[in-house]
Amino acid sequence: MSYTIRLNYHENVSQITIERSMTIDQILEMWDSVKSKAIVGAILDNKVVHLNTRLDQDASLELLDVRTRNGQLIYERTLSFIFTTACYHLFPKHPVRIEHSLNNGLYAEFDQALAIDQGRAELIKAEMDRLIQADLPIRRLRIAMNQMKEIYEKQYREFQLDLNRDLDLQEVTISELDGYYDKFYGYLATHTGAVGKFDLIFHRPGMILLYPRAEYNYELPPGVRHEKIAAIFQESEHWAKILEISDVFSLNRQVEGNRIDEIIRISEAFHEKKIARIADEICSHPKRRVILIAGPSASGKTTFSKRLFIQLRVNERRPMTISLDNYFVDREKTPKDSDGKYNFEALEAIDVEYFNEDLKRLLAGEAVTLPIFDFVEGRRHPAKEPTILEEGQPIIIEGIHGLNDALTPAIPTECKYKIYVSALTQLNIDSHNRIKTTDNRLMRRMVRDVQFRGASVEKTLDMWPSVRHGEQVFIFPFQEEADAVFNSALVYEFLFLKTLLDPQLEKIGPDSVHYAEAKRLRKILYYFQTYTRESAIPNTSILKEFLGGSCFEC
Repeated sequence: MSYTIRLNYHENVSQITIERSMTIDQILEMWDSVKSKAIVGAILDNKVVHLNTRLDQDASLELLDVRTRNGQLIYERTLSFIFTTACYHLFPKHPVRIEHSLNNGLYAEFDQALAIDQGRAELIKAEMDRLIQADLPIRRLRIAMNQMKEIYEKQYREFQLDLNRDLDLQEVTISELDGYYDKFYGYLATHTGAVGKFDLIFHRPGMILLYPRAEYNYELPPGVRHEKIAAIFQESEHWAKILEISDVFSLNRQVEGNRIDEIIRISEAFHEKKIARIADEICSHPKRRVILIAGPSASGKTTFSKRLFIQLRVNERRPMTISLDNYFVDREKTPKDSDGKYNFEALEAIDVEYFNEDLKRLLAGEAVTLPIFDFVEGRRHPAKEPTILEEGQPIIIEGIHGLNDALTPAIPTECKYKIYVSALTQLNIDSHNRIKTTDNRLMRRMVRDVQFRGASVEKTLDMWPSVRHGEQVFIFPFQEEADAVFNSALVYEFLFLKTLLDPQLEKIGPDSVHYAEAKRLRKILYYFQTYTRESAIPNTSILKEFLGGSCFEC
């Protein structure tokens, strides 16, 4: 019996006839041996599948490489496995931890007993090169839990068993490469040669693993240094140690021990203390009266701005708030994107000259009639009453371009204080499987869109690539320009996001183009315990901006 297999590779369609049941890998060997080296996975019926999936009927496959969203996730995961394998080969008694994103890559470090220097980083990179050049097979195995326990004990990684024990699994899926075993939560490529592009850079006290990224045309990103972001991750790691929560397992233990309410209170106190420190810093520089707040979508900028307002009042300042939305150009002057749609995120969508003139006059103590933008008409109208700033009174401005000096070219640097707000997730599934900061924000956005904007999670997923593109262009390049960085992530928030979001994601069926993404996000949430006592969260919390019930009515 023969089957027709349709292969879609970046909209180039090929067709192959097979005479028997074959795996996707075997089919790719028949197709094109050069192209197939780059394939890391496939989508079958809107579901991401492993290349060892066997086909015994007619099928249409979308082939995945690093230039696709799902392919990049598999590429990153596979490269991480090669990295942990190389680390084990060289330093078997010192477990490595992949902690978070940093400098356009993945930051990792060993335990304190092993100091990483340039030489050791180069050794690890050379071993990774060897594994990739050899194009070794990556085997996907299904084994009993007690076998996994034996393997991890031999590899000095017993601590990684915690979550699997917690889930009470009898069998687990594990991957093997050159005698090393590891568990990654998601598919890997079937051979090491599929992930040839990478770099490993020494970054004291650890390393940064670089891989091709979409924003750099799927080439390796430049070796930039985001020192302020790195410092915030270190601060968050310190907070996590105080809370005794380093991963999903330790968070779940807090749920079972009825200690989550205490975790919530301490986490919120950390946030309040940080905001108070930022307010103190602003007040220590009285000339810095223009406070500019920016950050990517679903970072909690609105709640942060209002809590900062309160802390400034505590410091005897009376801040005024200006909305950049009121400085949009008239609708017909709004720039359009390549699809012919209005691009409200572009800097050109704002009347920068008008905005700067108003700021200068306000800072000079003049009476200014501020504009109000009518979104129905697409026009600005003057306010009924003029505004006058008191001497020393600060102005809070929240907007996507806040960190870009092109927004405020007429305002001297010494008059500006810039704040970058983002949910920089520190909590990971385990020491080798991280939760992306982007996923944290996407889940927040989904919950808020369902709760308050009448938008389904599928609609949010439709617009998310455009949102991400805007962040890459207008926000991330300027994050190191900030005078202060605020991490809005809360170690406990996934417990509550799961309660509201998982039922919504479950509604996305196999016929949806978002089915694979919904399954991936549900898999992350699966590992968290359920906790529904939302009343334990104070109504001033940034999380309430997304869950509802905020006293700030965001």
